[in-house]
Amino acid sequence: MPGFELIDNKELKAINSIFKNGGVLFAHGFEGIRKNFHVREFENKTSTFFKCKYALAVTSGTAAIKIALKALNVKSGDEVITQAFNFIATIEAIIDIGAKPVLVNVDKTLNMDIEDLKKKITKKTKVVLPVHMLGYPCDMKNIKKICKKKNLKILEDNCESIGGKYENKFLGNIGDIGILSLDFGKTITTGEGGMILTNNAKFYNYCKQYHDHGHKNVKNLSRGNDKVSMPGFNYRMTELQGAIGKVQLKKLNSLLKDNQKKFMAIKNNIKRFEHRWMTKNGKSNFDNFIFYVKNKDQKKQVLKILKKYKIGTKNLPDAIKWHCAFYWSHIFYKKDLKKIHKTKKILDNAIAIPIFFKKSLSFYQKLSFEINKIV
Repeated sequence: MPGFELIDNKELKAINSIFKNGGVLFAHGFEGIRKNFHVREFENKTSTFFKCKYALAVTSGTAAIKIALKALNVKSGDEVITQAFNFIATIEAIIDIGAKPVLVNVDKTLNMDIEDLKKKITKKTKVVLPVHMLGYPCDMKNIKKICKKKNLKILEDNCESIGGKYENKFLGNIGDIGILSLDFGKTITTGEGGMILTNNAKFYNYCKQYHDHGHKNVKNLSRGNDKVSMPGFNYRMTELQGAIGKVQLKKLNSLLKDNQKKFMAIKNNIKRFEHRWMTKNGKSNFDNFIFYVKNKDQKKQVLKILKKYKIGTKNLPDAIKWHCAFYWSHIFYKKDLKKIHKTKKILDNAIAIPIFFKKSLSFYQKLSFEINKIV
């Protein structure tokens, strides 16, 4: 965490190569004055890395969710179940296509509470949208089991856990469609950007056409003479983003290893507090370390130490109002918000220590040792 810390001359060289090879910033056409399609290469390398058949680069993680919901045939009046701890973009995408977001509480994993999920399924439910929050995977085995029984599709929101795994499979490559965010605060970044992952050719072809005004991209036909089978929209990634994405992807494995060392240093030192629970057979991307305090006084002391070390927190608690649906009275009715008070209560006691690439291992050892001394 995060990819912007890794930006160096390699990204600069990637950008310069675009201008050396024609200066085409658009990911379609203009073959006569270019040597590479950087976005297409980024997609191919992404599908290889995450071991899925198809990857499609788009303008943002939010756009990726909306496009994926369209591909899963979610329509006005349908219900999409997601969790109360996420980023507001997940809900916004559901609303933007006219569907109804239905909230499920989280448990001590800070991900979807399976028992609450079972209660929220109705005849109008079309898709279950688990969100792998802050590095940790959802319980995909039970989510898949429930969805198979109820004939529901699964859309994985993996904006915040890139590189994490469940049963040794990369998150985002477990459900029917998975999405990644590549914004400036994410594990790898293209500034803004998103990626759609799927192993289903039908879903991929829909997403590919919809994100490009409905273009079918028929071989041997120019863009101007291309065929169309649906009304689409413009969610295309630029070549500048694609070139940077290729470089960032190469750095992901080393970043994950560095994250893990620092994560374990914190875990081994902070023993007096309850740690965030890990889903069975899950593996974090070690982007941050989350633990639970018992009261407001302990929370105040921890935040004071973090301020002393000039590190802050990651979403918990600094940006909780953008990541907990309990605060979204502009979207949900009060009666719906009351049902997710359990989520708010859990999050109120959670603190997330961000793990930075440019902070040393000894920094985290000293920080966590001092936190552990709090009474």
